[in-house]
Amino acid sequence: MNMEVGTLERTADAVVPTRAPIASPTAAIAAIGTSLPATVIPNAPIAERLGVTDEWIVKRTGIHSRHVLAPGERLTDLAAEAARDALDRARVEPSDVDVVLVATTGSDELLPNAAPIVARALGARNAAAFDVGAACTGFLTGLSIGAAQIEAGRAASVLVVGADAMSRITDPDCRQTAALFADGAGAALLVASEAGTGIGPVTLGADGDGAELIVVERDEALIRMAGHETFRHAVARMSEATQDALEMAELGLEDIDLFVYHQANARILRAVAEQLGLPDDRVVDCIGSYANTSAATLPLALAYARDAGRLHAGDRVLLAAFGAGFTWGAAVVHWNTPNPKGASNVHDHHD
Repeated sequence: MNMEVGTLERTADAVVPTRAPIASPTAAIAAIGTSLPATVIPNAPIAERLGVTDEWIVKRTGIHSRHVLAPGERLTDLAAEAARDALDRARVEPSDVDVVLVATTGSDELLPNAAPIVARALGARNAAAFDVGAACTGFLTGLSIGAAQIEAGRAASVLVVGADAMSRITDPDCRQTAALFADGAGAALLVASEAGTGIGPVTLGADGDGAELIVVERDEALIRMAGHETFRHAVARMSEATQDALEMAELGLEDIDLFVYHQANARILRAVAEQLGLPDDRVVDCIGSYANTSAATLPLALAYARDAGRLHAGDRVLLAAFGAGFTWGAAVVHWNTPNPKGASNVHDHHD
């Protein structure tokens, strides 16, 4: 791994990490990449199996459809596709990546971890690679770790991937979870930038007293969740984390152009927005067609906003998430990510 940090060079359609040292590096998001399985399942078959209606599911979750991996498809392939998309958009070679982080709840095997497999698939042979386990807060946690590597001068470029195959651990007969979870992957390429731009303060928290409220036992291998209590904690913690991150950044709610929260449930998104007094046009809600993809929701939501023309150079973005453990966090990002011409939108995964 190359330890000498450089600055962020821009061309007409590229962001390239260079090796000329800078005095006070910060980490910036050079590009966001995504990948979704080709298989899409609407509410109808799930509703029929549960003995409810499509409208019942939409009212409680905001979800209309979800992407899921087909039998035989691998999560690491999905993660590698999202990472490759991010590299392609930034015009950065895999050999220039110093660290590959994969935030995931369930890799394809217990061992090895997903990150070394993803790094190999990319051809990132000079990179360190390891997984991050923080459930739905995993991508945000990885963002904090990756940014710290760059700020400390230990890396010049870091790939942070959030990828989960939640369909594998979802009970198809459970009314609370059968329609809620899905599969997907998103990636952010972090590079060194000039001080004052890019990823700002990150706040992370945890409370093991809530550990029993979202559980996947090894023997059963299915997610069990206390819905009402989880809802209450998620709203409170993401609201608190939002305020904490803003205080650290010396900003107010009015200074944030876009709020991107973990896409856990549409009712949670609405409750957080109501508690903080945020207008709908400043909160990203893309859960309708993606469902809850755990560690992948934040990068997928960022890509969704980018493709909808809701992200602009100079925007301040607030990211926040909440997950099992309990874990939670928030970050302020000064958005200066280019969108190179010719780059495609959200990628679908095919064999």
